[in-house]
Amino acid sequence: MDQKRAPPLGEQDLESRYQPVRGSAVIQPARPAPIELGSGPRATSETVAANSGWIPPLQQEMARVIVGQKQLIDRLLIALLTNGHVLLEGVPGLAKTLALKTLAGCVGVGFKRLQFTPDMLPADIVGTMIYNPQDGAFRTKHGPIFSNLILADEINRAPAKVQSALLEAMQERQVTIGDETYELPNPFLVLATQNPLEQEGTYPLPEAQVDRFMLKVIVNYPSRAEERAILDTMATSEPLIVPRSVVSAAQILAARHVVNTLYVDDKIRDYIVELVLATRPPLAASLDLNGFIQTGASPRATIALTLGARAMAFLQGRHFVIPQDVKTIAPDVLRHRVSVTYEAEAENISSENVIEKILNTLPVP
Repeated sequence: MDQKRAPPLGEQDLESRYQPVRGSAVIQPARPAPIELGSGPRATSETVAANSGWIPPLQQEMARVIVGQKQLIDRLLIALLTNGHVLLEGVPGLAKTLALKTLAGCVGVGFKRLQFTPDMLPADIVGTMIYNPQDGAFRTKHGPIFSNLILADEINRAPAKVQSALLEAMQERQVTIGDETYELPNPFLVLATQNPLEQEGTYPLPEAQVDRFMLKVIVNYPSRAEERAILDTMATSEPLIVPRSVVSAAQILAARHVVNTLYVDDKIRDYIVELVLATRPPLAASLDLNGFIQTGASPRATIALTLGARAMAFLQGRHFVIPQDVKTIAPDVLRHRVSVTYEAEAENISSENVIEKILNTLPVP
């Protein structure tokens, strides 16, 4: 089915359709009073420009190390701007770990790498209580989770008990050791990778934990030109380029506040809700998807779509969201939240096929 796209819009059209309307009273249907994530006035184009100046230098610095993978870099920036966790999936050698290490090097915050293995224990992540024989007291030893950027490499190599140790940290931004609860630093992001190959000896992530990742990004093979650039740049035994720190934690937190105040029109809000409801019955049945979807997207998907669309608009220098922002980020938000049935798998229908049909079928505002 042909995809229904929003008609080409000029600047004047965007001004009238998706920007906030001032000085006009429009009667709207009764609905619960919205609670905005940001406080204060809405962002303006000047505010966005003033707080997004660090994005081009960060992209250029990462491009010195990472060849291609623009979509991957943009999704990592969206995670930084929205305080969301990211799950990367791809075959070995596609620069998943390198991209995360490069991002950490470009951002002036703490970074720790966790290599997940089958013999790991939860204490290896969050820490534990250590007995001191000199005074007979227990002291808390913090684990590597107490950092800003956490690279959970090959997260599906560890058993479920270890994976669950990340749940409280990812959702509540805190860790409980013994009787004490410790706040994690801000910003705090978990950037996890998993290998779709070699399923023997791996442990699939629990659904409750997968839903806590804001985005699931599929890393694909580079193009022919990118492959040649990789050969010219990386085919050496010399040490790789060390990225420079180009942005601070304070700049990221300030940009997050601006992202929260970007304008989202009521029509786009309703479109986001329709996208999520289309993954659940009975609306899924009206789209001829009944029998293909086993579990629909949770309300976290609605929140993630809104935040992701705002961050997408921020990256493009806009202070308002357009429908294409939602459609661009929707596959990364929904692919791990929509599970298909055995009948769909038998017909070689994946969650991405379901999401694509929903995006192609629902009318764009």
